[in-house]
Amino acid sequence: MIDQIGFEASDAVRAALSAVGRTEDLRFSPDNRLLALAGYGRRRCLILHVDIQPTPDGPGITIHDFMELTSDSMGEIHGLDFIDDRTFAVANRDGLVAIFALPPGEPTGQSKGIAPLREIKGGPFCKLKTPGSVAVRQESHGRYSLLVCNNYTHRVTRHVVNPWLGHRATGNHLLLKQGLDIPDGIAVSHDGQWIAVSSHGTRDVKIYRMSASLGPKTEPTASLQDANYPHGVRFTADDRHILVADAGSPMLHVYERGAGWDGARMPSRSIAVLDEETFLRGRTNDEEGGPKGLDIDRSNSVVAVTCEEQTLAFFALASITGR
Repeated sequence: MIDQIGFEASDAVRAALSAVGRTEDLRFSPDNRLLALAGYGRRRCLILHVDIQPTPDGPGITIHDFMELTSDSMGEIHGLDFIDDRTFAVANRDGLVAIFALPPGEPTGQSKGIAPLREIKGGPFCKLKTPGSVAVRQESHGRYSLLVCNNYTHRVTRHVVNPWLGHRATGNHLLLKQGLDIPDGIAVSHDGQWIAVSSHGTRDVKIYRMSASLGPKTEPTASLQDANYPHGVRFTADDRHILVADAGSPMLHVYERGAGWDGARMPSRSIAVLDEETFLRGRTNDEEGGPKGLDIDRSNSVVAVTCEEQTLAFFALASITGR
């Protein structure tokens, strides 16, 4: 197991982390000042005020404070992503996708109930059902798309949202379904050319090329293999690597693009991010125990992972990729 990056935090912050319960996804804000955790078990979002700075010994991390957010539109929160620095989307596996604005001011240890700006239900021919992970993609004219893994209908849907119309979804489309069996995590490459979707049932990650013809009949161009039950998935900033959190093992897997994402790929590296004792404590079945949520901070230097038995751990990206 590689060494974690220790972080500075108050007793109150550490208590909030200990109390959040089962987690799923986590995400850094665009300005890299906030880290949001999906509190699946206790139906809440934990928002951390983080500070990541370079030091001679590697990244230094301080968590200054936190806030807990609850809502009638937050249920079994499986996925989340930031739309901008103050607006975010959550995907409730037992409900819908909801758009929220953060309360004004900095996190100061408070717990707040908030109302959504909008709930996204989908359209007449593209209903959301069991939404899991969600990825935000910026579109033209100030709009954005929500790419949503509908876990138990085995498909990814796309919802084009216009913030000038109160975050109303003005377009709802079935985007992907070929090769997917319980899509559990999703990421878009930084150059916008690729979508990676972890497929729990087929135990791999499918890679699709973004194109004008992308649709439900599009076959994946690549398959990232040798993960027991892949969950969180992220592209590095240069899009040369994909990191995959393996919920069925203590491992995080690294895949290299090489000349392009095509064919079957095996990991170039696999690194333990949980110790054996922690992993076995969460091993209620073959599909659990390992890391779930995964993100890379905006400086491309720190990897954050989460699961129920290890709510938050940080690692140097260079130690994960070996570069």
